Amino acid sequence: MKLMDFSLPDEPRNLAEILQDCETTLKHVVRTGHPHFFNQLSNGLDTMSLAGEFITATANTNMFTYEIAPVFILMEKFVFRKMREIIGYTRGDTIMAPGGSISNLYAVIVARHCMFPDYKKQGMRSMVKEPIIFTSEHSHYSIMKAAVVAGFGTEHCVNVPCDQRGKMIPEELERLVVKAKEAGSQPFFVTAMGGSTVFGAFDPINDIADICDKHNLWLHIDGAWGGSLLLSKKYRQGRFDGVERARSLTWNPHKLLTTSLQCSTVHFKEKGHLASCNSTHAAYLFQPDKHYDVRYDTGDKVIQCGRRNDIYKLWLKWRAHGTSGLEKAIDHMMGVTEYMVACLKSHPDKFYLIVEEPECTNVCFWYIPERYRNQPHSAEKQEILGKVTLQLKRRMMEKGTLMISYQPQGKIPNFFRNIISNPAVQKDDIDFLIDELDRLGRDL
Repeated sequence: MKLMDFSLPDEPRNLAEILQDCETTLKHVVRTGHPHFFNQLSNGLDTMSLAGEFITATANTNMFTYEIAPVFILMEKFVFRKMREIIGYTRGDTIMAPGGSISNLYAVIVARHCMFPDYKKQGMRSMVKEPIIFTSEHSHYSIMKAAVVAGFGTEHCVNVPCDQRGKMIPEELERLVVKAKEAGSQPFFVTAMGGSTVFGAFDPINDIADICDKHNLWLHIDGAWGGSLLLSKKYRQGRFDGVERARSLTWNPHKLLTTSLQCSTVHFKEKGHLASCNSTHAAYLFQPDKHYDVRYDTGDKVIQCGRRNDIYKLWLKWRAHGTSGLEKAIDHMMGVTEYMVACLKSHPDKFYLIVEEPECTNVCFWYIPERYRNQPHSAEKQEILGKVTLQLKRRMMEKGTLMISYQPQGKIPNFFRNIISNPAVQKDDIDFLIDELDRLGRDL
């Protein structure tokens, strides 16, 4: 394969050469919109969202004041209100962020502000007791990073054990909260998973919320991945029961909703927390005597100054498909996932499911080459299959017909985590996936 020319010329190139650069680039990139790309939580290509990106780039708007972004700031208000209604928040506040990691960081710093109101002025000097964050042991690494950025340190971010399905064990959470209190620390924040990164697990919200109410803890739901299941009347049941009890929730439309990157939101149950936490009233940017209601300005309530317009592509996509169309797409992807699980179960000699009944579109499994199919499952066999996974992934990448991610989880060796977040994926794509894995890996 001919390598691209990444050099920067001293003299300008002509239009034909620039067009060739564009064509060459698209030729060599990974096709994340292809229905055989199962590698990441965000994939697929929605044409309405793509059209929204074109207009967003044309407008080139900074979202920090109403003065320069009136249309898009009002658009945010309408979309955010609809999303909060779907969550079950009757009021509240919302902001867009570059990704789920920053959305989760917003939840941590707003909770810190509300639970320790002197922190904004006095910093760590205001902390009489050591603050403790609790999160699922299967949570996204951004929670640990948020603990670092917020000034608490990794030792003050406690992982709560999960069951075999990857769901937080409420009794373990309460045990750890009580233990921290008895040690003289101050627990204040709990993250429950609304679709974990690897297993796609949903933590039992009501049970966790009961513990948070009892011990006066801020409950945040990281629904960056699974949040879009809130749109499905069928699939939100049993997964998001009690979601309205959380004080904040992260939801990334650039994942299961197939909105173009980047598009992440964080929602708060109460209004005013974002402004109270983050505002510094910079008069050279946010003049209180402007000709319009300055409460429409968003720049002072966020930790950024310049903020990208990420709302238009989501608004345009939602207008084009309607809420019913978004729900239909979610139900379709979940249905294809159920089909894949059934197919893997029908070939127990070739595939071993890590989680037999996935709650989201994550399908975690090992492929079993021919020479190991008559061996009983054991810890030793798992280690072998972990190595097989790595070799099969290498062959997959060299062939270029399929892309599935792999990773370990705790003591479980490397396994495939297949993600379906592209509504273009059909059952025959799953049939191809199964046949291709067997073709590539049978002799390993």
